[in-house]
Amino acid sequence: MTHSASPGGGHRPLALVYRGPASKPGCPEAVAALLAEGPWNLDVRFTGPRQEMPLSAESLSRARVYAQPGGGTLRWAYWRLRRRRDAIRDFVQGGGRYLGFCLGGYLAGATPGFGLLPGDTDQYISSPGCSVHDESNTLVGVRWHGRPRTVFFQDGPYFVLDQGADATVLATYDNGTPAMVVSRFGAGRVGVTGPHPEATEDWYTDEGLPLQYTLDLARDLVESTLAP
Repeated sequence: MTHSASPGGGHRPLALVYRGPASKPGCPEAVAALLAEGPWNLDVRFTGPRQEMPLSAESLSRARVYAQPGGGTLRWAYWRLRRRRDAIRDFVQGGGRYLGFCLGGYLAGATPGFGLLPGDTDQYISSPGCSVHDESNTLVGVRWHGRPRTVFFQDGPYFVLDQGADATVLATYDNGTPAMVVSRFGAGRVGVTGPHPEATEDWYTDEGLPLQYTLDLARDLVESTLAP
């Protein structure tokens, strides 16, 4: 399955999904599938080292949205991406959209990160009253628009928002900390999630976890981030 448009395929908005050393196999592909199969008519391309498009200011200037999927540790990923920080910030500041999933949510923070959020991030498993206490792949409970849901989880962040921040919390963890947030950055918009609502069926079966259907949460995040 390919997520790239064929040459001459029209003028659909471009969505760039990072794939490279700062991601884990399966994570970029799940985000690409979400964006390609949703109702937004996006031309989805992978960006990063040895990908179809380089991650550069020029590539970002052509894009509507840049997505940072899940991956490994924050400090390793930021070290790999630190030279792209200014280009990503300028892209969003100028009206672009940033989507961050798990590690991509951490990278939207500031210590270290791209500094796109009105606040910062921290490990959910270190937060008071958390229901998950280690870094293993598991399930986590959230309240999405006030309704309880269960989502795939890989040591994702919660979001520490500044007081009075211009941000919408789409979902909270079961201890009340923000799990899915949309906020403004300059003329652009940032949508981040700690859990993995984009997770595909094999993520659950590979871990022996009961299957959850959460693409509606993922689409809500994308829709809210792409909104004017």
